[in-house]
Amino acid sequence: MSSKLDLRDAPALMARYETLHRRTWPEVAAHLRSHGVTGMETHRLGTRMVMVMVMETDDAVHDPRAMSLAAAIDPKLRKWEALMWTFQAPTPWTPPGDKWTPMACIFRLADAAAD
Repeated sequence: MSSKLDLRDAPALMARYETLHRRTWPEVAAHLRSHGVTGMETHRLGTRMVMVMVMETDDAVHDPRAMSLAAAIDPKLRKWEALMWTFQAPTPWTPPGDKWTPMACIFRLADAAAD
């Protein structure tokens, strides 16, 4: 699953955002793992205010709705999300009230036929 959001156009905010993600709170990592997230990467490209998250999940365990509901009642995770929202912005395609917007995967080398 890959999702996207924008980052605010402020170099100091982007630098702090990256610093916080290099030292992600243990409770955040534990929350992700407990909800079937087996791998996650976030990427940013230069001054383009685009953040892409690629998340690998165990589909037998991962339920995005349950994960969101659990995060909403956990005070530490709510604090992390509020802090992150100071750096993040919705895309023009993000539905009102949402944060991350799912992206359609249009190419995956592993799925491409070999010659």
